[in-house]
Amino acid sequence: MAGSSRSDIISVLKSEIADFEAKTQVNETGRIISINDGIVNIYGLNHAMYGELVEFETGVKGIVQNVERKTLGCVLLGSDHGLTEGSKVVRTKKRAGVGVGEKLLGRVVDALGAPIDGMGEIEYDDYYPIEREAAGVCDRKSVTVPLETGILSIDSMFPIGRGQRELIIGDRQTGKTSIALDTILNQKGKDMICVYVAIGQKASTVAKFVEDLKKHGAMDYTIVVTAMASDLAPLQYICPYAGTAMAEYFMDKGKDVLIVYDDLSKHAVAYRAMSLLLKRSPGREAYPGDVFYLHSRLLERSCRLDDAHGGGSITALPIIETQAGDVSAYIPTNVISIT
Repeated sequence: MAGSSRSDIISVLKSEIADFEAKTQVNETGRIISINDGIVNIYGLNHAMYGELVEFETGVKGIVQNVERKTLGCVLLGSDHGLTEGSKVVRTKKRAGVGVGEKLLGRVVDALGAPIDGMGEIEYDDYYPIEREAAGVCDRKSVTVPLETGILSIDSMFPIGRGQRELIIGDRQTGKTSIALDTILNQKGKDMICVYVAIGQKASTVAKFVEDLKKHGAMDYTIVVTAMASDLAPLQYICPYAGTAMAEYFMDKGKDVLIVYDDLSKHAVAYRAMSLLLKRSPGREAYPGDVFYLHSRLLERSCRLDDAHGGGSITALPIIETQAGDVSAYIPTNVISIT
């Protein structure tokens, strides 16, 4: 009995040795050299790329935004509690992205795709980078299918097509969000997915919007992505890109998507705050020099794909808030020229 068990152990050990495979894993590690206002300067991580996710020893993540000769400038996507000079940071080798999938429909998520509606975890089908190159000219086809807003004056005077970008601009309290809400409600039963991106709004305002959607049964085909006014500037900055990544998942499946950015003025302000903390040069109205590119690369992702690429579309309704009707200010003129 003892002999048989001994031979069993020997055969197990032999197979373990035969199947042994030495796995070497190299984790590139860096150290924090300075940290303030949610901006972290890191020494090390020589191969990290722009837009890459890095993870700090407290578990909080950051995105590489400045790549300099010796150091990296990162923005934190969470609290800096517990991080000090000398704390470790490792590369994830992944570009910043969000989970995407069918299960997102009917949910309210934050800028990182995590649910904030208290309805449990979400099972994602895929992972999409938040920054993705827009479809090329040859991959698109012309806009021919209408998208009805349900507002007679808009649909008769300047009809919107699926795959188009149409700017909603005006002062505060002039009904910009109401137009977006009516348009989302009007998509019921039209095989249209809607994504509402709320940037820098009060949590109570977003809650009321979601309540209105639920009341009219529109949450079944809608995803709400939000970065509250109380959230960090980097989260408000990535929020519309995250919403677009979720929309692109459905577009790649050949579906039509409507995305509302509410609003891009607050998005530009969050980006300005982040850029100034990263010590980038301020330009006109203290905005950084690439603030036009901030919105152009976002809105250029809305298009109608040709049949070879599935024939899906993203229609964008960006919202811009003007100050005392001044449409010739910096951000309004930028977005007017993009749309």
